[in-house]
Amino acid sequence: MKPSTRSNVQPFRVMQMLDRVHRRRREGKDTLMFCAGQPLTGAPEAVIEEAEIALRSGPLGYTEVIGDREFRERIADWHSATYDVDTNPDNVIVTTGSSGGFVASFIATLDHGDYVAMPTPGYPAYRNILESLGAKVLNLRCTAETRFQPTAQMLEELPHKPKAVIVTSPGNPTGTIIDPEELERIAKWCDDNDAVLISDEDYHGMSFGRPLATAHQFSKNAIVVGTLSKYFSMTGWRVGWIIVPDELVTPIENLQASLSLCAPAIGQAAGRAAFTLEAGAELDAHVEAYREAREVFVDKLPEIGLGTFADPDGGLYLWVDVSAYTDDSEEWALRLLDEAGVAVAPGVDFDPEEGHKWIRLSLCASKEDTIEGVRKIGEFIKK
Repeated sequence: MKPSTRSNVQPFRVMQMLDRVHRRRREGKDTLMFCAGQPLTGAPEAVIEEAEIALRSGPLGYTEVIGDREFRERIADWHSATYDVDTNPDNVIVTTGSSGGFVASFIATLDHGDYVAMPTPGYPAYRNILESLGAKVLNLRCTAETRFQPTAQMLEELPHKPKAVIVTSPGNPTGTIIDPEELERIAKWCDDNDAVLISDEDYHGMSFGRPLATAHQFSKNAIVVGTLSKYFSMTGWRVGWIIVPDELVTPIENLQASLSLCAPAIGQAAGRAAFTLEAGAELDAHVEAYREAREVFVDKLPEIGLGTFADPDGGLYLWVDVSAYTDDSEEWALRLLDEAGVAVAPGVDFDPEEGHKWIRLSLCASKEDTIEGVRKIGEFIKK
């Protein structure tokens, strides 16, 4: 059978690298993993306790299509308190991870042939999903000059007016945080130009000191995307959410009824506890561990000849220039894994034009493993 044209998208190389890590470990080969934004800490203890109760107290059948009401209220309360905004649970839609939220948002707001502006380097799944839906991607070239974040001026200079604009802060793969004033300018540009702002806030909660703003502080027309995966350390539970304007609630509810029926019930039931003070204290301690990994990379990478990188303000990643050693970061990353047992993400996933010069490192490993990883990368470079 011939595959559809729309299925002809680029592979997600990060996940391919993660598969290789799992395969090596099954074979008993020592492997240090810096390729994926997967916290190694696991869900907070309060969430695990809540999951055990939920598993024994009922059948865990389908929830409401847009999510368990109590869980949506917890999300809305947390969002309101964190950013000093008024978030209505009626506008919160629970999805199968934030990935499900992006799919639903794109289908609900875009038609075939519409233009979408997104940062480059940026998360590859945006591009792959958009292209499969027939949207046309406009790259917002982000460099150190703008701290690898887009600006409203970039939108003004685009050759076509986008129907949607995507921002990610903290960035993936860069870890940089967009200044609140710039986010406000982008939100205003979108409102003035009838474009929907889709704000990927998956890594909120993970700042190393720089202020984080939500798009809803500046526009109620924006779609805000969140997840339990990153800060809340629950990647495999596959629970995320989108906060949407009133006019999108019913269309997305109707789409979700056919796309996924509902997000995983166990994740919603247990996820209520993720927003408690007890869980927050545990999760904030994780952020301090990511900060330690960041400090190791920032201090030690220049010593092994990797001194050009995006200095991360938060999130889980470091974007590193390896052009002094290769013009094919994918091949370089595969050799690094095979020869040194260190897994990194090749930059071509995040930047189809310049990514062959870059790699992405994750901050999820322990301080000790991060030190060892840098040592092994240094030895590999010297060969």
